[in-house]
Parts: sequence; C-alpha cells; structure tokens
Amino acid sequence: MAETAGSRQTVILTVDDDPGVSRAVARDLRRRYGGMYRIVRAESAATALDALRELKLRGDLVAVILADYRMPQMNGIEFLEQAVDIYPSARRVLLTAYADTNAAIDAINVVDLDHYLLKPWDPPEEKLYPVLDDLLAAWRASDHKQVPTTKVVGHRWSAQSSAVREFLARNQVPYRWYSCDEPEGQRLLTAAQADSERLPLVITPDGTTLVEPAEPDLAAQVGLATMPTEDFYDLIVIGGGPAGLGAAVYGASEGLRTVLVERSATGGQAGQSSRIENYLGFPDGVSGAQLTDRARRQATKFGAEILTAREVTGLEVTGSSRGVRFADGSVISGHSVILATGVSYRQLEVPGLAPLTGCGVYYGSALTEAAACSGEDVYIVGGANSAGQAAMYLARGAKSVTLLVRGPSLSASMSHYLIQQIEQAPNISVRTGTVVEAAHGSDHLEQLTLRDVATGQTELVDAQWMFVFIGAAPLTDWLEGTVTRDPRGFIVAGPDLTIGGQEPSGWELDRPPYHLETNVPGVFVAGDARSESAKRVASAVGEGAMAVMLVHRYLEQS
Repeated sequence: MAETAGSRQTVILTVDDDPGVSRAVARDLRRRYGGMYRIVRAESAATALDALRELKLRGDLVAVILADYRMPQMNGIEFLEQAVDIYPSARRVLLTAYADTNAAIDAINVVDLDHYLLKPWDPPEEKLYPVLDDLLAAWRASDHKQVPTTKVVGHRWSAQSSAVREFLARNQVPYRWYSCDEPEGQRLLTAAQADSERLPLVITPDGTTLVEPAEPDLAAQVGLATMPTEDFYDLIVIGGGPAGLGAAVYGASEGLRTVLVERSATGGQAGQSSRIENYLGFPDGVSGAQLTDRARRQATKFGAEILTAREVTGLEVTGSSRGVRFADGSVISGHSVILATGVSYRQLEVPGLAPLTGCGVYYGSALTEAAACSGEDVYIVGGANSAGQAAMYLARGAKSVTLLVRGPSLSASMSHYLIQQIEQAPNISVRTGTVVEAAHGSDHLEQLTLRDVATGQTELVDAQWMFVFIGAAPLTDWLEGTVTRDPRGFIVAGPDLTIGGQEPSGWELDRPPYHLETNVPGVFVAGDARSESAKRVASAVGEGAMAVMLVHRYLEQS
C-alpha cells in the first residue's frame, strides 16, 4: 500500500513493512513538512518502487527517501540500490536498529547513503527533523530541475492513445495523461485549438503540438535520436532487446563504431516484463524497464548510438559493405551487422477481437494500463513466463486475474517459481484447457466467449481487460531472399547452415560460417530471432556478446 497527502508537490517517500512504524514516520513527516512536501508512504519495498516509477513517469521530484533496513523480500539497502536508479539525486536515509549499525555503515559505500537513523527517533524535534532539515537544504541547493513533461490528451478507449502512452513509457519519456472527457483535458484541447475527434493530442515541453502523431515524428519531438550521425559504422545492430543491447554494450566498449537501430522502444519483450526473477545477479528480481534503462545508459556511456522509431526494410550486400535500408529509403552502411530483431506476440485470431485491440485488448504487458485495471476482473491468455509475470503484477491491484491456458497445465511452458507464486496468489485463478472463442464490445471490450477444449462447451463472461501472450513470431520478413530462414521465419546460422558437410549456397569464403553467422558473411544473428534459440533474457544477452566476439574475428580476416 502507498498513501499520499497533499497536492502535486515535491515528494518525501518513506517505506517500512511495520504498519505502526510506517504510520508513525508519515505522521511525524507530515507534522513538520506536510505544508511544503507531499508525503508518500509505502509498506513494502516493491510497492515503494512502483510508486517511485509512477512519480518518475509523471515528472514529479523526490527529495528524500527513508527506508527501513529490516524488510522481507528486499531489505532497505537493496531497495535503495534500485531506488537510486530511478531518482539518483534524492537524499537517502536508512532506518535501523542498534544491532544493524554495521550494515548501515556498509550502505554508505553501497548506495552512497546520506544518513542512517536509529529507531526510535523520539523526540523527532531532536533526532529526526534536524537531519531532514539539512538533507532537504542540501537537496534544494543541488541541481534537481523539474523534468520537462510531455502531455498526452486522448480517449480512454482509444488504440492510438494507448499506443502513444506505451511508446513514451517504454522509452522512459515522462508524460502526463489527460482524458479528453475531463476539464483539464478539455482546457488543453481548447488551448491547442485541437479537435476532440482527432486524438491523441501530444504537447511537448516546449509547447509543440502533435495530432495523431506517428512514432518517428513523436520520437523526434520528445528528444529521442532518430537520425544517424555517420554514414558508415563498424557494427550495425538491428533490434534493441536484450540481445541487441548486449551487442551494443560489448561492441562500443571494445572500440567499434556502433549504432543500434530500434523500430519502437529498447527492451523488446523483456522490456515489457513487470518483473524478471530468474536473471543472474538480481535475486530480488528486476523489472524489464529497469534492466533496459540500465543497459541503454551503459551502451551510450561507451559511445554507442541508439536510433529509435526507425523501421528497417532491407539488407544490402555490396562487396565487403553491409547496408541497412530504412522505410524512408535512406541507407546506412557498415562492415558488419548483428540481427537482434527479436519476436512479437502472435495475434489471437478470433471473431470480434481485432477492432478491440488497444481498447481493452492488449498484446504484451501494456504496463501503462495496469493502474486502470485496479479493482476489476482481468483475463490473461497464455501459459508461458511472460503471462505469469503479467498475472503476478496485475494481481496487485486487480479484483481477480484469470489465466486462460490452452494446454492441460502450466508446467510445460512456465518456470516452476512462477507457478508456485501463482498458486499462492489468492486472486489468481488458472483455467486450463480453455480458449477464447470470440470477443464482444462496441468501443471497448465488454465480454468474452470462452470454450472448453475438451467438451466444446462455451461460456459468456464479462470482461473489460484482456492481455494476450500466445507465442512468438520472428520479425524477419524483410530479410526474405537475402538471409536464410527456417519454415517459421527464424534465422538459420552457424552449423545449422551446413547440410551434409556442404556450405550454404553462394558462400564464397574458404571457411564455414561462424557459430552465429548467417549465410551472408559478416551478418550475424543473436537472441530470439535465431532458429532454435533458448528464448531467455540471459541467453539473449550472452549471444549478443558472443556475436561481437565473432564480429571481431570476421573483421580481422576481412
């Protein structure tokens, strides 16, 4: 639970799993600072992180974060380590018992802790307020300018409005949402002299207005790079999921002139995950957005260029040069290319569903819609990890979450730890052997017809929210005629290209293709787009790194 007080002000956040202590901290904070700051209270580290992400997305400022050290699942130091990624300039305070002072001292180095307070802090006039007064004064004196915020005015049940919000959120662009039916939304439409029939309306921080913007135009206006700075690179990475980001980090860090091209937003399917709990090095889990943001910042720190909202439509081979053609006809070239295009969720082909996509029906997590699901019944189609992660995330606020699984059980496609969590969640139910037969609704989803696979019996249920995770389709159609693919469209590479000891048709080098190399020398594949790949975040990152190693080998012999 997270509670707030006051209007839109700079925030002081406190988190403690003991409800009594949590209320006491918030009470003392409001007594002294409630007039100038908004006090946000949370009773778990996970809830506090969700609150911080929401504040960040809205462009709010956080001045001080107070965290209890002894919390289950995630202690105060581990929480602050993640919180600093979201609000690096916020002052950090750890609440400890006397026995935990050594841990608090260690935290000074781990999370750059500003202060630790021993409990109890009575009287606050002597033990709490002087400390916070100094921290707030230091915060006010530092560079913490308000993050410019983009405004989006749209209709609640609009596929294009939903797509714009998802694009901004996944690209870490702070924005505020205004419904066109509410007074403030109407005022913005009037000020922009915009038509309520043509939505969404996007207003950038400098006052530029965009009506029903396409992603490339939106990206350019909100400050995302869309144009390359050079015509020729050592390495062109196509796709910004875990494999592509891994390749960009390793390529740029090893001195290759590297550019990463992403058609929508970095992170891929993993970037939409609410929580990844089996990724090495994150015992308490990490959200896809957080992992993506760290990887993106790491790649740019080493000098990689990242182009967003650029669709690649062709691969050109001219001598030793490898060219990448964009939808607008422009081309960039390089010595080598890594294909990390990933996959997209397959469309659910049932009557009535297509017109409702984005209007209650979503492919992937669509985390921007999670808050609107609070207190309502949610249906999730799919039985793999992505569906399970979404179920656990949405169950925090939804009245109920129902997983619809075609197969007889979850064990065939979902990790054991997720199955255990789902079984223990009181508001999640699993209906195996069940498929969606039809969707019903006028301007948004209202009902679903469900069918029992074994008996054929159907049932009509009320539903306003459905999230679909039903398998992956590779994003490789643009490679037709150039790069060898298997019957399902996945890219064939390395030893799989060699049939009966024969090298692939057209192969002119006196060596066989390297492990991740396609039938085009110097063009490699990594991650989910590769035929027979593991479809896991860790393996995708590893393949991205391995592909860069093979790029070096290729360049040395060219």
